Amino acid sequence: MQNIWTIAKREFSNYFNSSIAYAIAFFILIFLGGYFVAYMVYLSSSSGFMMDTPDAWQVTGGLLATLLVFSLPFLTMRLVADEVRMGTMELLLTAPVRDYELVVGKWLGAFLFVLLLIAITLVFPFMLNQMVTPGIDQVLMLSGYLGLVLMAAAFLALGVGISALFNNQFAAAFVTLLALLFLWWFIGLPAFILPTGGEIFRYLSVGSHIQDNFATGSVNISNIVYLLSLTGLGLAIGTTAVEMRRWR
Repeated sequence: MQNIWTIAKREFSNYFNSSIAYAIAFFILIFLGGYFVAYMVYLSSSSGFMMDTPDAWQVTGGLLATLLVFSLPFLTMRLVADEVRMGTMELLLTAPVRDYELVVGKWLGAFLFVLLLIAITLVFPFMLNQMVTPGIDQVLMLSGYLGLVLMAAAFLALGVGISALFNNQFAAAFVTLLALLFLWWFIGLPAFILPTGGEIFRYLSVGSHIQDNFATGSVNISNIVYLLSLTGLGLAIGTTAVEMRRWR
């Protein structure tokens, strides 16, 4: 556990020295802030503003989820692939650190950074709560943010796992982005086409779990288990890839 925490702290600190991390944080917060202001201006000019109170997901949650899908691959692309590029992977493999500790530590460092970023976005639900009467649904907000946290954990784990498979960080980012888009949207498309069996594809769609369940306040064990399973799958892929590098 000590090794995992040490690696996590190093990776978390590295994000504050990374121009890409600052660019992603700026990109997400500017987009959310701009959309929030535009949405509030629109609602304030609508006669039904006080009659139809918006919820936090309706205002910023859905956009934040989409922005994370496109941003997370660029936060994970360098975690393992860059170690190979710089030649430091050999040093890590000879250090007294188990393969899973290396992978989990890197994932945890990225997860802590994204948690901080998600926490900053809570300013928007807080402001919305002050602007509407009688305030937003707190349970609905917490449910939506729980979904975002679990989604981020799963997608970051998959990103770390894919990063461990590549020597080039940009190739890792591209493949991770394709994988996340597939899980977020494309895998659920057959549910709208097939007359039977569509529920399987709907269950495999991360977007379905987030938008149809967490965003509506419906938190089921099956939703949590699926996202945690994706997290475990990503970490297992990363650990296996590192083990393969050790034995080359």
